[in-house]
Amino acid sequence: MIVILMLLACANAGAQTAQEHVHGHAHAVMPFDISKTVHVFTMTESGGIERVLVRDPRDAGEVTLVQQHLRKEAERFGEGDYSDPAALHGAQMPGLRELQAGAKRISVSYASLPEGAQITFGTADRHLLTAIHRWFGAQLSEHGADARTE
Repeated sequence: MIVILMLLACANAGAQTAQEHVHGHAHAVMPFDISKTVHVFTMTESGGIERVLVRDPRDAGEVTLVQQHLRKEAERFGEGDYSDPAALHGAQMPGLRELQAGAKRISVSYASLPEGAQITFGTADRHLLTAIHRWFGAQLSEHGADARTE
């Protein structure tokens, strides 16, 4: 019995939470320091808004990196390329497959903000609206304390 408990303890010691995974692998997808930012997800009646805000808005270097990254991501998302979120969160991420397949029916726009940037997603397709909301929910869950909703 002691051996089994020790094996279970060792297995759990190596287990990684979703947030730890995101933190550990974010640098491969995002050029900015994820610990210096917060992701804000707002679900709307027509889609949603994803903001990435630098915790210290005086950190101009991080703000620039966030803006450059989100500008590129908005372009990619508009083309149906969600490879970065898939690389970080996994290809089976809720909503991801639908967003890729329905990209032509989703409007994607970028905007710079003084403390970061945002991407706005919109669609009239209820199936894709649900996919956007599921995708936002999965990101909220996996980013943990580094994300919030509004």
